[in-house]
Amino acid sequence: MHHRGGSQGRGQHRRGQRRHIRRFLEPCLLLLLHRSKSHGYELAQNLAPFGLGEIDPSLVYRMLRDMESSGLVESAWDPEVTAGPARRVYHVTRAGQRCLAGWVKDLGETDRFLHHFLDAHEREGGLPRNDKR
Repeated sequence: MHHRGGSQGRGQHRRGQRRHIRRFLEPCLLLLLHRSKSHGYELAQNLAPFGLGEIDPSLVYRMLRDMESSGLVESAWDPEVTAGPARRVYHVTRAGQRCLAGWVKDLGETDRFLHHFLDAHEREGGLPRNDKR
């Protein structure tokens, strides 16, 4: 199988990793907004517990715009900002809540599949996995 990045395996393909991380941003942002309304920069800062590493805030803002266009979130200018640049505050919509519920179900199934795969790989003599649960 030929990969665009040369001879790198799927797990080492940087562009593929970014694509998957970008896709995983949606449920992370929905979960954060499910907890409370927030502005984009604050959301970017609160992504660390999801294990995504440092995320460029511009990526978060692009995802928020896409999610708003899809009706998953809504935003309004924050009337409480008295100093500094104006900020948009985002909140999740009912459609966003349904989308989050779908993500939770799908990610739960994916988690089970991945653990079955990793367990099978280990049984076949593969390297032991580093499970931090």
